[in-house]
Amino acid sequence: MRGDDITILIDNSSGVPLYEQIIRQIREQFIDGTLAPGTQLHSIRHLAQQLQVSVITTKRAYEELEREGIIRTIAGKGTFLSDSPPDNAKQSYRAEVLDALKTTARQAKILGMTAAEFTALAKNAYEEEHR
Repeated sequence: MRGDDITILIDNSSGVPLYEQIIRQIREQFIDGTLAPGTQLHSIRHLAQQLQVSVITTKRAYEELEREGIIRTIAGKGTFLSDSPPDNAKQSYRAEVLDALKTTARQAKILGMTAAEFTALAKNAYEEEHR
């Protein structure tokens, strides 16, 4: 499998730093199984060119992914996804989900939603995503 199977969408107006968008999308696709363990990723330069971002941006993303244990670089061969998503990557992603839920719960509370209404809404959103 080659990095051509990776889909990364950059949103310049999102307010989320570009390197974080790259990290999140590669992490998510690896954890959810869209990308297979051992998949070879594009070189830093090639990915930067493809996404129309700076080499510094993709380098920073790859460095963070390597620190998390999601990717590994083999000199002379390239950069590859690890053999399996490390537990800390899953925990990091879980923490992001929790933060998003807390923000949404605050908004629901402002609207006067009950916990049962919020839970039902969250359940519907979850089921909608898995259809």
